[in-house]
Amino acid sequence: MNRKSLLSTAAFLVVAVVGFQVGRVTTVSSLGDAADEKRNKRASPVLRSGDDSTKPAMRSGSRPGKALSPADRLARLESIVRGENPYERNRALLAFLDRLAPGDFEGVVDHFRALGITEDRLGEYGLILAAWAKADPLAALAYAKAKTENPFAARAILASWATEDAAAAIRWAQNNHQGDGANPWLIGVIRGIAATDIEGAANLLKSMPRSVERGEALDALLPHLLAKGNESTRTWIAAIDDDALRNGAMMRAAEAMAKTDPAGTVAWLMENPGEALDQRLDDVFGIWAKQDEAAARNALNTLPTGEIRSDALRGVVTRLALNKPNDAVALMDQYPDEVNDRTVRNFIWHSFGKDPAAALGEVSRIGDEDRRNEMYRRAMSAWMRRDATAARAWLNSNPLPESATRSLSQDEAR
Repeated sequence: MNRKSLLSTAAFLVVAVVGFQVGRVTTVSSLGDAADEKRNKRASPVLRSGDDSTKPAMRSGSRPGKALSPADRLARLESIVRGENPYERNRALLAFLDRLAPGDFEGVVDHFRALGITEDRLGEYGLILAAWAKADPLAALAYAKAKTENPFAARAILASWATEDAAAAIRWAQNNHQGDGANPWLIGVIRGIAATDIEGAANLLKSMPRSVERGEALDALLPHLLAKGNESTRTWIAAIDDDALRNGAMMRAAEAMAKTDPAGTVAWLMENPGEALDQRLDDVFGIWAKQDEAAARNALNTLPTGEIRSDALRGVVTRLALNKPNDAVALMDQYPDEVNDRTVRNFIWHSFGKDPAAALGEVSRIGDEDRRNEMYRRAMSAWMRRDATAARAWLNSNPLPESATRSLSQDEAR
């Protein structure tokens, strides 16, 4: 595998494993050997497999006569991942992977996994898997099927392979799936091709029946679709024939689209009543209130009374509760008919950290008595642990209903 291929792999993983930081093992070790590797570059063939019988080309070592023994190779890997400097650690890891022959990867992956795969180290794990996929995807996938239970490994391998040979990756995914359910292997393929062939990725997605797997495949596709712009995304979603898939796409896309065009997103949801409107209007208004509080509050007046305005109000109240609890209370007072128990609970949860007195002051708005007493109990218990003096002072001035007082007393007695 040449340096260009590995750097392409690294770039792919930034997208495929977004949200995960590159991790480390806490023990410090020297990167001197890895730095020496960086000075020895070579070119090596990259596999392009046409079918499941294709065998990858073996790569010659970059240092004839100085090949590392298996034990030294694993020691080198451990030395790299124990490094403290993330920049040097990743450069060293790329150099290390560039030296490996296809047959070396299984031992390397085994040893890396034995060091402990944490969420913080998934980026490095994915990089190693992607490099193996470019050297010998069939062996990498056989390993993933036999030795891993979490789908991360197989999806990372398939995504990497698909960037090199999408047709072969698709054939493998289809040949290795049995039954009538959704093909889970397609998630990795879709992730791999979505950046360069969004229609091909979309066709694979649409071929999947409604399932958790289809939702995960949609999550992999949507960032690339959204990169084309909100209008293009809306047009693509509108053309989906499957009602469930269209609603799922709307729900996932709405929150992202609201970050750049909250007013347009609200209008879009209102024009397409259904599950997405019911489930996402509060999120969109919350995002809008964060960006432009005045505009979001003014928009509440334009909405029809009832559930729609209630959902939107909840979004604005939830956002204001974080930093402006008094403003949130005033807004609930302005629309009393649209304030429901869920809105009040959201206010309490989000305002408690800044102003527990304001949060407790609105518990009485909760209509369901059991839920109201439970909220009193939980909020007062939390405040007692945080500042018992202030909590008791508030209680002395704001006596609770008898049922709530009994519940709180029982809690304190424990």
